[in-house]
Amino acid sequence: MDIKEITPFIGAEITGITYEDFADQATVDAFVDAVNQRELVVIRGFEITPQQQVALAGRLGTPVPFVIQKYRHPEVPEIMISSNEKKNDKPVGVARVGNFWHQDSSFVADPAPYTMLHGVNVPSTTGHTLFASAVDVYDRLPDEWKNKIAGRNGIHTVAKRLRIREEHVGLSVAEFRAWIDIEHPKVEHPLVVKDPYTGREYLYGAPEYMDGVVGFDANENEAFFALVDSLIQDEDHVYTHRWTPNDLVVWKTQTTLHAATDVEPGVPRTVHRVSIAARA
Repeated sequence: MDIKEITPFIGAEITGITYEDFADQATVDAFVDAVNQRELVVIRGFEITPQQQVALAGRLGTPVPFVIQKYRHPEVPEIMISSNEKKNDKPVGVARVGNFWHQDSSFVADPAPYTMLHGVNVPSTTGHTLFASAVDVYDRLPDEWKNKIAGRNGIHTVAKRLRIREEHVGLSVAEFRAWIDIEHPKVEHPLVVKDPYTGREYLYGAPEYMDGVVGFDANENEAFFALVDSLIQDEDHVYTHRWTPNDLVVWKTQTTLHAATDVEPGVPRTVHRVSIAARA
């Protein structure tokens, strides 16, 4: 097994490894350490079954079933199927997931700390995934803004990105917003957090999952969001993962910002996703 840095700011790639190698505790420890230290780990061409994916996810924590039952794998409920494909004229999974910069589930009080994706049917020319480090973003904040956000909380919400489903048809905008506030109440998280594994501070607050910063007025929020977006999307600080068949990609949800990119029309794409909660 060999572990090498992908970029200076995020990511490690592991080569020379098979699923069977994870029977060795030293291999497991090296894998978990790489995820925690480098925030993102890639294993190319890693052929595993859905059951093996969930078993491997269990090395990091507790795999949890996806919240929407119809998008769960039919045999392995811990797997969410992200797919634009159809079977018997019905969607195999949910399409267009996360096509914006975000930190997974920051809009809930206790988000799962890890996410694992396995590329089941992935094109290499489209549908890439972009990654950036929240540690790196915080490091590049001007000192003026570091001082302004020190000790402050961000207000997180899914309202900007919540999908309208069949049961919402007929609701007014006001009614839909009221429903969101009831079903998905806003939560607060500290804007600056120290990573327990590396000791480094990171920015916990992607604008698309935020309502604002506690104590900021509208102009301050607008300026802060514009600055954060520019830092996240700086091409020199973004890793583009161009998928190849059976890639396994794992990341820490709080320190890893990411965004899916569009899939070319008519090109099939299916990825299996596991959300991994902390062990009780």
